[in-house]
Amino acid sequence: MEDLGDGVFAYVQLDGGWCLNNSGIIVGGDSTVVVDTAATVRRARLLHDTVAKLSAREATTLVNTHHHGDHCFGNCVFGPETSIVAHDLARTELAAGGLALQQLWPDVEWGEIELRLPDLTFPKRLTLHQGGHEIELVHVGPAHTTNDIVVWLPGPRVLFAGDVVMNGATPFALMGSVQGSLDAVERLRALKPQVIVGGHGRVGGAELLDDTARYLRWIQRLAADGFAAGLTPLELARATELGEFGELLDSERLVGNLVRAYAEVRGGQLGEPLDVMAAFGEMVEFHGSAPTCFA
Repeated sequence: MEDLGDGVFAYVQLDGGWCLNNSGIIVGGDSTVVVDTAATVRRARLLHDTVAKLSAREATTLVNTHHHGDHCFGNCVFGPETSIVAHDLARTELAAGGLALQQLWPDVEWGEIELRLPDLTFPKRLTLHQGGHEIELVHVGPAHTTNDIVVWLPGPRVLFAGDVVMNGATPFALMGSVQGSLDAVERLRALKPQVIVGGHGRVGGAELLDDTARYLRWIQRLAADGFAAGLTPLELARATELGEFGELLDSERLVGNLVRAYAEVRGGQLGEPLDVMAAFGEMVEFHGSAPTCFA
């Protein structure tokens, strides 16, 4: 837990690798808003218990920044009095994908997860006025996914960026867009946030936007050269020195990012559907085993 002031808290799960995501808690006198849950029932209950220590009442609203299970599988531990808000496509994608994430890491103790879909969705922007806070929900996808929203508090200038921004973990645009992610970063930069809570990793500031953009531009250059040379994304990844990005967690995401970047080099529509499972298979091949998940 990090107290960001004015009743705003970051709930951080380190080290921020696969399925170890961050949440937010926004407490007011008559309501509490939670941003994202967790991948497993055990971790989601720990989050729920933390919320209970900050507020005498059940969370009023739960916001899912996108449809990935580490950000919304824990929806089920919150009671029916908690309304769940997300982008239109997040509900669609979560319903379609179900609990498929569990198949990637069958050894994780997921718990008895019951898929709980958002009950309020929106296409572009929604503003919550709860607990004395103005909370802006803004769709910035396709970026990490097609349905990314960020949670912006213009008063304290705190941004919960979901997985559009991470700290110390490799950005991941396979299910969204590399160029769209860069566009999203510039939209977030225009907000001039003072504090950024990324979807994974430690809380930071505007430097996280610079770090994210630098990696994504490198991916674009790499993909353009590799495509011109006739290399597949996997071949290119194997021939690439990570350089300054070598210390980022989950470096196997390079392959998935190149798959998406290649689609964009070919002129594909930003966020168009790709064979995600095939790309994950190549990521596993590149890594030598399934990526490590400590959820």
